Amino acid sequence: MPTVKQTFTDPVYFLALGLGSGLSKKAPGTCGSFVALVLYLPLSLLPFWAYITFVGSAFILGIYICDRAARKMNIKDPGSIVWDEFVGMWITLLLVPEGWYFLILGFLLFRLFDIVKPWPVNYMDRQISGGLGIMVDDVAAGLYAFASLQLLAYAARTIL
Repeated sequence: MPTVKQTFTDPVYFLALGLGSGLSKKAPGTCGSFVALVLYLPLSLLPFWAYITFVGSAFILGIYICDRAARKMNIKDPGSIVWDEFVGMWITLLLVPEGWYFLILGFLLFRLFDIVKPWPVNYMDRQISGGLGIMVDDVAAGLYAFASLQLLAYAARTIL
């Protein structure tokens, strides 16, 4: 694992390790997801098209930086690489309804799907390698969490 100094001086490590959040000794994916949630707050002020463009660009950049960082570390999918959690969280929070409770629910749903890895997330996690493999399972988890969050929000609006 890179040192703190390497993380903050090497742009690939800095981004791949989620601005340093992936250096957490315990639950680096959860720490990375939390930092992504905090970063979502200013990102949510972007127009919809700019937000989508940003998230799509973060995904494409993530394929490269996650691949580079994993190769430098000589580990297939290091837990300290959390850029994929950033992108997965930002997908989850796309069109999130207003209210802090929906942000927390989105965070919890993303962590659930990222940890449990239902099909086809688990298949992608095992079968796709490199930077794309690191990224794609979290994108899929983000899509599951997005759909679940939207369904729960719809149900809440319908019932209440």
